[in-house]
Amino acid sequence: MSQIDWSLNRFAYTFFMAVSLVAFVLVRRYQPRSRTSHPQLSIEERFALAMAAFVGGMLSAKLPFLSLDANGWFSAQTWLTDGKTVTTGIAGAYAMVEITKWFMGIRVKTGDSFALPLAIALSIGRLGCFFNGCCYGLPTQMPWGVDFFGDGLRHPTQLYEVGFHAFMAVVLWHLAAKDAFATHRLKFYLIAYCIFRFATEFLRPEPSLALGWTFYQWFSLVFASALALQWIASRTGSPPRD
Repeated sequence: MSQIDWSLNRFAYTFFMAVSLVAFVLVRRYQPRSRTSHPQLSIEERFALAMAAFVGGMLSAKLPFLSLDANGWFSAQTWLTDGKTVTTGIAGAYAMVEITKWFMGIRVKTGDSFALPLAIALSIGRLGCFFNGCCYGLPTQMPWGVDFFGDGLRHPTQLYEVGFHAFMAVVLWHLAAKDAFATHRLKFYLIAYCIFRFATEFLRPEPSLALGWTFYQWFSLVFASALALQWIASRTGSPPRD
C-alpha cells in the first residue's frame, strides 16, 4: 500500500473519537433489551457510574506515558497530549466503576450494559488511531501493510483492532439478544480482548520486559486473570460486583 496523505490526520482523529463517544451513548440506550443490559438504576446512580468510568478510564489510559516521564505527573504537556492506551484505560474504568458501586452501595450488576457499546465505540475509535498514525505495528512485507512515515510498510495494528472489536460487537449483540452469558458479557469481552492484545503485541514495536513480553502483555495477563477469578467467584456463590 502506498504512503497515505496524513495532512488531515488531526481532524480525522478528533472526528472518530467524537463519533465513538456518540455511538457508545446511542448503543447503550438502544441495544437489545434484557434484564442484565438494562439494570434498574436511578438517574443519579447512572450518572455517577458513567462519570466513574470516564474519569477512571481517562486517568489510567495516561499512566504508562506518565510513568515514562520523570516530570510527567507535573507536566501539562504530558497530560494534554494524545498519548494514552486503551488497555490500561479499560482496566481503570472497570476498577473505578467497581469502587463507585461499593461506595454507593449499589448491588445491581451493570457490566452487561457496557459490553456492546464499548465494543462498537472502540471499533470506531481505533480508526482515529489509524488516521492519526499512532499505535502502529512492526515493519512487514504483507500486501496490506501501510507506510505511515515514509520508512516502509508496517502492520496496521489499529485496523486489526477495528476488526476485532467489530467482530466482538456482532458476538455481543447476539449474546444480548438471547440474554446469554447474563451478568458476564463484559468480562467475556474483556478477557477476549486481553487474549487478542497479548497475541498482537508480537506485532508491535514495544520494549520487552521479563520473558521477552511487553508491559501490555503482562498487564493483559494480570487483568484477564483477575476477571476470570471474579467470574469463577460469582459462579461459586461469592457476591460479585460486576
